[in-house]
Amino acid sequence: MSDTASPSPEPIPPMETIKDSERKPRRRSPAHTTTVPRPAPIRTRDDIPAGALAVGAILGTATLLLILKWGIPKAIDWYQHQDWAWFTQWTATVADPVHAYLTAHTAGLPMTALSAFVIWQGVGAVSLVLAWITGAVGARLTYTAHGAATVYMVWASSPAAGRTVAAALAVLAWTIGSLFALRGLSLRPVIVLPGCARRS
Repeated sequence: MSDTASPSPEPIPPMETIKDSERKPRRRSPAHTTTVPRPAPIRTRDDIPAGALAVGAILGTATLLLILKWGIPKAIDWYQHQDWAWFTQWTATVADPVHAYLTAHTAGLPMTALSAFVIWQGVGAVSLVLAWITGAVGARLTYTAHGAATVYMVWASSPAAGRTVAAALAVLAWTIGSLFALRGLSLRPVIVLPGCARRS
């Protein structure tokens, strides 16, 4: 047996890291830096003949007159012959327990139950409109807190036999309003890569 020793492995050089401040973003290709000219906007008056515009105006006026003479009276007649009891009952199922809860829990406060109920209605309506129109985070948070408080008050003050149904109807009313108040809200995170400018 030979006493030849196996060659020792070469030492691994230490790994070097680059500081974040020294990192440089990759250069953008010329295709991303060149601006593409936008097409000229379509001008209806220049592209459509005058005769077609006149016919469109006449047809639009006739349609408007038919709606005013026939459509609106039919809609009013249909509305008057409908049974809207389901809507008033749904509203009472949500609003009455809230009023009862506020009446029971405002005893001893300088605010009356009626004032608290009016504030509850006003905050809900204003936060819904502001969240729908502006999409502001504060308005959406206020609308969400208002909805959660409403569901809790409905659950706490409804009769035990119909508590789950009343709370479910309150949740449905809140989600219907959320179609407008929370429109455009996305839970996906927005990832912005360094060096990549957002293009309009």
